[in-house]
Amino acid sequence: MSPPAAPRPGQPGDDAARTPVPGGPGLSSGTAPRGDTRGILEPSALLRHISFRRLPPAPALRPYVEHYWLIDWDLPAPYEARVLPHPAVNAVLQWRDGQSRCEVSGVGLQVHTERLEGTGRVAGVQFRPGGFRPFAPTVPVAEWTGRRLPAEEVTGAGPALTEALAVLAEEGDDAHRAAAVDAWLLSLTPRPDPQAALAVKLAELACHDRTVCRTARLAELGGLSVRALQRLFAAYVGVSPKWVVLRYRVLDALERAAADGAADWARIAAELGYADQAHLVRDFTTTVGVPPTAYAARSAA
Repeated sequence: MSPPAAPRPGQPGDDAARTPVPGGPGLSSGTAPRGDTRGILEPSALLRHISFRRLPPAPALRPYVEHYWLIDWDLPAPYEARVLPHPAVNAVLQWRDGQSRCEVSGVGLQVHTERLEGTGRVAGVQFRPGGFRPFAPTVPVAEWTGRRLPAEEVTGAGPALTEALAVLAEEGDDAHRAAAVDAWLLSLTPRPDPQAALAVKLAELACHDRTVCRTARLAELGGLSVRALQRLFAAYVGVSPKWVVLRYRVLDALERAAADGAADWARIAAELGYADQAHLVRDFTTTVGVPPTAYAARSAA
């Protein structure tokens, strides 16, 4: 993979923050994506098969976009990557078998398995929970939940998307790809939406504030009734606030299981706001398919 370079003249981009960062999702208060691997099942195995980076979007897009995720692969045999989706919409630009396409993927409710084979490249956009609605303002985000649709059906076609797909088909550098995705998203002219901003803020609280274990608490922090919060999340996030809180807790537990096969699950349950270990194990097993101890053993293999 070529080292990152600055965007070409005339293209949007952030000259100060195009350094690829391997690892997991999230955009800190600065400009660099976080370095964890939350959401990737058995991340060590995946990183042995593909090249995986994350980059920040252009500054004008950061109220809406968490990060870009870029992957490349050249595999002698097929490999199945498994991901537990975040409560976020993704736009996935991909080049496979000499063909390019872009899909909008609504919030995924189940573990997603993606079969990778041959040679391919992806430039993905993970929107902030609540941040996608300004790009398709006439449709509640719940309409896309659990679905993958051609981007042209959701955001419309246009020369900027065609150009971004053409850039992905080239063996160019990361900054060039990111700048092309910037140009596409900016061409959709997202407009500030106070309700989207509120949804983003409350979803971030659900992610980071361990005192938020119930919908009523999140509604209180947002100055909303529970019913108003539920309507906000249906329209802007795509899933219920209760679902968001649970998914973030399981994502945290997944990360810890991958990092420490001998983790103290009673302590982790308390830190994540669970009443006891049994409730955490139940939620983890229902979501991931195996208990945390079994997952940790498999990740260490």
